[in-house]
Amino acid sequence: MPRYALKVEYQGAPFAGWQRQKDLPSVQGAIEDALARLEPGAHTIAAAGRTDAGVHALGQVAHCDLAKDWDPFRLSEALNYHLKPQPVAIVAAAQVAEDWHARFSAVERQYLFRILMRRAPATHDQGQVWRISHRLDAAAMQQAADTLIGRHDFTTFRSSICQAASPVKTLDELRVEEVAGFSGPEIHFHVRARSFLHNQVRSFVGTLERVGAGAWTPDDVRDALQAADRAACGPVCPPQGLYLARVGYPEPVFN
Repeated sequence: MPRYALKVEYQGAPFAGWQRQKDLPSVQGAIEDALARLEPGAHTIAAAGRTDAGVHALGQVAHCDLAKDWDPFRLSEALNYHLKPQPVAIVAAAQVAEDWHARFSAVERQYLFRILMRRAPATHDQGQVWRISHRLDAAAMQQAADTLIGRHDFTTFRSSICQAASPVKTLDELRVEEVAGFSGPEIHFHVRARSFLHNQVRSFVGTLERVGAGAWTPDDVRDALQAADRAACGPVCPPQGLYLARVGYPEPVFN
């Protein structure tokens, strides 16, 4: 059975997360249902990461096995037809080796988090950003973020329901920048690592927001990390504004 990699973009608001759940809408369920319209029968796809409810994706990657030898472009077009009107799109497809795996073959994952800084409610970006009414100090947040980069025990920034075998991870990048968004000034967090703990990125952002607001200092973040205690974490930010931006593999998958 030929195996296909799918690059997937979606808005997370209508879904209970990536993973298929009984009686709840999911991104995985939407794609598997579309696959069943192309080849009747049950389909199970695997993804590079399981995003939570409300989390978006610009470059999620999944793979599926099909009976027919599909042209990748025609496969993506057919899936997009059957995915309408749901906010899910297959932006690329490629045939891959039978032992290639969307999750286990990945060597890097990148996330983007957007904070919109304005007093007025978000309209066009509603559900796509975390809107706060105060300005943040990007330089202070970057100073605090620098203490988190590298290999650490991230117990403080790990959800209590995280199923990872170890809290020790290597964080390769945590970059904070202020940008001029169309709806107002935004803070973007660019986070990159081979893998992440459950709620790790949202724990980072919620804690760093406190630094940007002046309630915490960069030293407070360093102390929280060294405490290796979930109780030392700052607030966990909401899922709106979080995007799985890119998944990296040893060799490029999509042309």
